[in-house]
Amino acid sequence: MPVPGPGYSITVRVEAPPSASAAGDLTSAVGRVGGVLTAFDVVESHADAIVVDITANVVNADHVEHVREALDALPGVRVRKVSDRTFLMHLGGKLSVSPKVQLRNRDDLSRAYTPGVARVCQAIAANPADARRLTIKRNTVAVVTDGSAVLGLGNIGPAAALPVMEGKAALFKKFADVDAWPVCLDTQDTEEIIKIVKALAPVYAGINLEDIAAPRCFEIEKRLREQLDIPVFHDDQHGTAIVVVAALRNALRVVGKEIEDCKIVVSGAGAAGSAIMRLLMHKKPGDIIAADINGIVHLGRSDLDENLRWLAENTNKDNVSGTLHDALVDADVFIGVSAPNLFGADQVATMAPDAVVFALANPDPEIDPLEAQKHAAVVATGRSDYPNQINNVLAFPGVFRGLLDAQAHEITDEMLIAAANAIADVVDDRLNASYIVPSVFDSAVAPAVADAVKNAARKSGVAG
Repeated sequence: MPVPGPGYSITVRVEAPPSASAAGDLTSAVGRVGGVLTAFDVVESHADAIVVDITANVVNADHVEHVREALDALPGVRVRKVSDRTFLMHLGGKLSVSPKVQLRNRDDLSRAYTPGVARVCQAIAANPADARRLTIKRNTVAVVTDGSAVLGLGNIGPAAALPVMEGKAALFKKFADVDAWPVCLDTQDTEEIIKIVKALAPVYAGINLEDIAAPRCFEIEKRLREQLDIPVFHDDQHGTAIVVVAALRNALRVVGKEIEDCKIVVSGAGAAGSAIMRLLMHKKPGDIIAADINGIVHLGRSDLDENLRWLAENTNKDNVSGTLHDALVDADVFIGVSAPNLFGADQVATMAPDAVVFALANPDPEIDPLEAQKHAAVVATGRSDYPNQINNVLAFPGVFRGLLDAQAHEITDEMLIAAANAIADVVDDRLNASYIVPSVFDSAVAPAVADAVKNAARKSGVAG
């Protein structure tokens, strides 16, 4: 199923004969082995040779070697170097700190730093709330991880998690002008994480927990919310839930169904799956059936932890048991946040007519989207190379922009629902089976989400 994409893009520098057919020979060689050519640049030209940079999308490291070998096999062609464009983007990191004030002379320095800054410190000491007005706190979010559940890579640790957290911070700035900073902790002890985040909190107006494994993430978020006077948001849970609820609202509009009449099956009962189900309950669906690696979650199972027990008590109204395949029979909606290749078109055929399938496992979904489309009316994935990408970036920048603008002290389910509705509303009259959520680059999304969250914060009485 993997196809070449910009996430694995290479630039190959080759030396070739200066013949009239050189360009065609080189591009054809890349195409023959399945590379997708995106750029062709002549960087040097001599009487006896040309030097060309060929940029192409590939699938993986083996595919890179196939491209290299195909080019090297051409008469008179020599591959000088192969560069991975993703690694080039990450060289030196993706973030920097830039001062907002000019420091041109002694006068500027005396106000920005000593002696003038002492008076600002004294003002904050006398009235700590002024920190939001007089420091970076008013617009700063900590992106906190322990590296225990990074993307689909698992427990790779804090240093390896840093490129993801840098990317998250860059997205905060790009889409909502929020100053976010990676905080990668070299501990996976729940008590220690809570203690460290509490100690760091004075610098920040919000905490975005990221890529912390379940069930530890539930306890960390719950207790930090109780102990801090700033909003704490676990994006893997609530960011995913917001976008799924938004997408489902629009998908059901496409197929002409009401959520109150729908049977919804959710594969995955970890952080994302649990949050999706909890937020969906505010929409009062006909029924939700949760399934994990051990099958349908029901009260008769002997392996229920605190989270699974809550789900067993609040979903699956008929307390049915069985496998994921059993759960799919007559289901109106499938939402997957679990593992790749769990079922195929035959199982989608057992679902209710005009079924909705959200197969969101990344990079390989629970079902091949092309297989799902054989029977489902609406199909969504977490991938950027298929329609209807369910991506957290639609939610978290605008959510935090709204929280910061409202000077909110906490975050509520009402604010999450408001964010979901705002995302769904941006689609408006463009709605169709291949467009149930807006593009992540739609400039209307973050401001709409921010306004919705800010207004909900004020109605909830949690704004500053």
